[in-house]
Amino acid sequence: MITLTGVRKSFGEQVVLDRVNFEVQEGETVALMGPSGSGKSVLLKHINGLLRPDAGSVKVDGTEVPTLNRQQLAELRTRIGYVFQNGALFDSMNVFENVRLGITDEAKYRDLDYAQERVRECLRLVNLQPGEMQKLPAQLSGGMRKRVGIARAIAGSPKYLLYDEPTSGLDPVNADVIDELVMRLEQELGVTSVMVTHDVRGAFKVADRLALLYDSTIVLQATPEEFRESKDPRVRAFLERDFDTTPYAA
Repeated sequence: MITLTGVRKSFGEQVVLDRVNFEVQEGETVALMGPSGSGKSVLLKHINGLLRPDAGSVKVDGTEVPTLNRQQLAELRTRIGYVFQNGALFDSMNVFENVRLGITDEAKYRDLDYAQERVRECLRLVNLQPGEMQKLPAQLSGGMRKRVGIARAIAGSPKYLLYDEPTSGLDPVNADVIDELVMRLEQELGVTSVMVTHDVRGAFKVADRLALLYDSTIVLQATPEEFRESKDPRVRAFLERDFDTTPYAA
């Protein structure tokens, strides 16, 4: 379970998060939506300790993340897979080497036979063939690079998956492929997921619950049905605007 309570984060004089309350139950997928620059990625980075709050509580499985030392944070991150917005693949490494980096157990990482089998399995889970393992990122399409990034995130068998704009920059067909993949991984692996997205259509398709970050705080966290029925003017304005625009722009 992931719980943020009263979280505040500023960069200089700019308040990015202000008294944010956010909760993710085990086994569910929560989509975190909001306008560009609203702090969605900042919130996500608090969950695995990449950022520390100025105030408030961030807990994963009851553990207060900001209090963890370097070794404890490293252990926590073995349970949290992170999918970066642009895939964040290493250009000089082939697909096998990139995905292998996600194996968090050092002994398993060094075991070449295990690593090859694990990478092959992770590629299967994201609908990529074993023959892609020797390709460099430059030889892959944008959608394939996104899927390799997801394969790396699941290579260590995490309990949680954090997605930072997984469909950003993709055309509608490839965005649908990623959305289907997010749902399938939840079902097959039983992972708990948080997906930062500005793609409203995809969020309603994928998520068990939705959260809207607006003016530095969460204004609503609820089921898709409750979102549709909300009378909050901020929710209405966001949904009506984004349902009328193309949701796949970078």
